[in-house]
Amino acid sequence: MTDLADLTVTGAAAGLRAGEFSSVDLLEAVHRRAAMTEANLHAYLSIDRDGAARAAVGADSAFKSNTDLGLLQGIPVALKDNMVTRGLETTCSSKILAGYLPPYDGTAVSRLREGGAVIFGKTNLDEFAMGSSTENSAYGPSRNPWDPERVPGGSSGGSAAAVAAGSALVGFGSDTGGSIRQPAALCGIVGMKPTYGLVSRYGLIAFASSLDQIGPLTRTVEDSVAALEVVGGYDPADSTSYPGDVPDYRAGLESGVAGLRVGVVSELNGEGIDPEVQAGVDQCIAGLEQAGASIVELSLPSIEYALSAYYLIAPAECSANLARFDGVRYGLRRRGETVEEMMSTTRADGFGPEVIRRILLGTYALSAGYYDAFYGQAQRVRTLIIQDFQAAYEQADVLVSPTSPTTAFQLGDRTQDPLSMYLSDVCTIPSNMSGDPAISVPIGLDGAGLPIGFQVMAPALGEPLMFRVAAEVERQAGFEARATHATSEVVT
Repeated sequence: MTDLADLTVTGAAAGLRAGEFSSVDLLEAVHRRAAMTEANLHAYLSIDRDGAARAAVGADSAFKSNTDLGLLQGIPVALKDNMVTRGLETTCSSKILAGYLPPYDGTAVSRLREGGAVIFGKTNLDEFAMGSSTENSAYGPSRNPWDPERVPGGSSGGSAAAVAAGSALVGFGSDTGGSIRQPAALCGIVGMKPTYGLVSRYGLIAFASSLDQIGPLTRTVEDSVAALEVVGGYDPADSTSYPGDVPDYRAGLESGVAGLRVGVVSELNGEGIDPEVQAGVDQCIAGLEQAGASIVELSLPSIEYALSAYYLIAPAECSANLARFDGVRYGLRRRGETVEEMMSTTRADGFGPEVIRRILLGTYALSAGYYDAFYGQAQRVRTLIIQDFQAAYEQADVLVSPTSPTTAFQLGDRTQDPLSMYLSDVCTIPSNMSGDPAISVPIGLDGAGLPIGFQVMAPALGEPLMFRVAAEVERQAGFEARATHATSEVVT
């Protein structure tokens, strides 16, 4: 019999509605799995046993009264610990927010509760979502379920590891430069970043406000659709929220790719990509062509500068956003002879080295005499990237590339080399700069038995088309059974 912790969201939802098991049963299975995996993986910073138990009982009561709240009803969910959650410690994996108990839920969290989801716990991340390996957490790194000596990716590494290992059926993270898609690729699951503004950022503790976006990490593409249906949609509490009707994400999900134009971006394929990763991606592209898609080779010249522009824009916005953590209003507070000394000491003790590095970079880029040369120039490059994407989508319906240039690397390999770490996101950053949706789908394993991710990018509000192509990639890859087997090996 399949362990309930290994079910997909879609499978668990069907079982709950058929009365094959209860939400309480499902929660108990996830608890058992977490008890076996957490000592090695450290996916969670906290688990809300009492709150999850109440939510599971409530979901079962709703089922008994024939109240259907949606596909996440009764499903255990993991939340990245930068999503404000009422009454649960929310730290962003930083000492500066240790002990912070929010008095409210962010919009995405509220919608999950309203949809009957069972919030199981808060997951580990790179401090304030700044990193690509979850090694920057003030509370220690998370580990990859496929090989605990390797990183799970970042910054949403805790959520990715939890879903891959079965200690959650769905996770939520934030994606500023690839922080959902890259860990999804390294952990062998599906991770997607919606169109900017499609999911409310209200209650997401900001890193870089023009880039941040909440999205799901799941085991299948269909599960990703189900999760987005719950949290997406207009929110007046977020000034950047998209006010129009959301698209039908399921449209064409089973339609295949015949007649579609698939663009292969030359700057994101080939040079700089691990040969085994590229071979897997090439095989997948060939499969799409055999399934009836037209393959279009194209170039986005400005992508060459995306990484550099990102590491000016994101630190500039983080330096402004993190100014609120000053020891006065909430979080850590150190003593000082003056207010300035108190703030300075608090921030020096509360922030880790990567956060400090980015605050300093951003403050410099925004300073008088340098603003136009650095931040202003980076924004002009961003405009060029947006224009290049728009031109590309006139030639192709979707764009594809590897999600990450490599599979999961060893813990500690890149911590002393920030540039090497930053290059982990070279394939994912462009979609954050353009604001368009993108998804990572697992397509196979390299020679070391580590997952390879395939990225599908689409124009703004092109989620239905993106999911359609991703579903075909998933069908051809046939990866689900192997992923389940691998996670089972980890926990036995």
